[in-house]
Amino acid sequence: MNLPEGLCLRYPENLSPQPTLSHEIAVSMLLRATHVAQHAPFVWGYIDKPTEGQVFLIFVSPQVAFPMDGLRYQDQEQRYVIPAGNGRELEVTEAKFGFIPMQDTTAFRTRRRFRLVKGGHPQLVLIHYTRGQSSPIVPTYNAVIRSYPLRPVNEPAIFVMGEKVGQKVYPNAGGMQAAQAAIASADRQQPLPPAAMAAMGMPFGGAVGGNAQAMLAQQNSNMEALERRNQRERSASMNTRQVQQPSRVDDDESADESDFISSRTLALARYKRNHDLMNEVFMYAAFGDRKQSSSPPPPFSIFSQSQLDEKVAKLTAEVEVLQAKAAARRDAKSSAQGPEEPGDVSMESVGAEVPVAS
Repeated sequence: MNLPEGLCLRYPENLSPQPTLSHEIAVSMLLRATHVAQHAPFVWGYIDKPTEGQVFLIFVSPQVAFPMDGLRYQDQEQRYVIPAGNGRELEVTEAKFGFIPMQDTTAFRTRRRFRLVKGGHPQLVLIHYTRGQSSPIVPTYNAVIRSYPLRPVNEPAIFVMGEKVGQKVYPNAGGMQAAQAAIASADRQQPLPPAAMAAMGMPFGGAVGGNAQAMLAQQNSNMEALERRNQRERSASMNTRQVQQPSRVDDDESADESDFISSRTLALARYKRNHDLMNEVFMYAAFGDRKQSSSPPPPFSIFSQSQLDEKVAKLTAEVEVLQAKAAARRDAKSSAQGPEEPGDVSMESVGAEVPVAS
């Protein structure tokens, strides 16, 4: 799929502007986003010339570079990781001295990116734009970083997490036209009041003022409201599909039990069944008769002395008979051969010649 440069997958609803975004609030928003992203498809859109306080939630694949946002930064990004509690780690990437080319007179914009490298989904990135220290703009940097107008987006929304990951949602699905229109014009709209944002069910809504705890509580309540709304929409769509599907009769009446029993009940039944099987195997080893005789019987108690004596006498008689037969065969063989005849004797073996005296 050939996509325009700078296009990214964004959360389909506008997030309320925040003048400051602490690490605790960023962690809470990312944890909430991990759950909400499983039920809400992300839409394709741009981040272009964001204003102060704007917040974006995007999904960045490992093989895709971070999308450009229409700003140019005179300072290199600084990246650091901080512990976020419960074994989580929050990665913060900060870029300072940003500006809109050919529009800003000083570089005062700061961009912070947050993502949970441990204890969350590392591909969900929360982006916050705020005002930082100002610096003069280097003349060589004051050039447009992207071409305008931006190419229109006609790609369908897509699920990035959950059971429906990879599935596309086309504009005729409920509410997707309004979501895409809101994303396309998010950079040109004025911030909505808190009451309107709460009515639209924006997950990270909240007043600009107030302390961090109040903002976090309101964000959590708005996120829960959005989750309940998504659940209602899913249940309504499931009921519609069930009504449309004709009833069928299974050839086998013994259908799979997982189609009618919840996962928790099925797991509990399997646990009890396995426990009963193991109990039948080990109950006698653990609770059998532990009474043992005081003195164990000798190992040779299975033999009888009289039987052993009879077998020894029988074997001794057989050995004597065999020895007698062998002796008789030897005598018969020696008598049949007769006495040995002397053979030729060599003259040399007689000895040397005896001298005769004269």
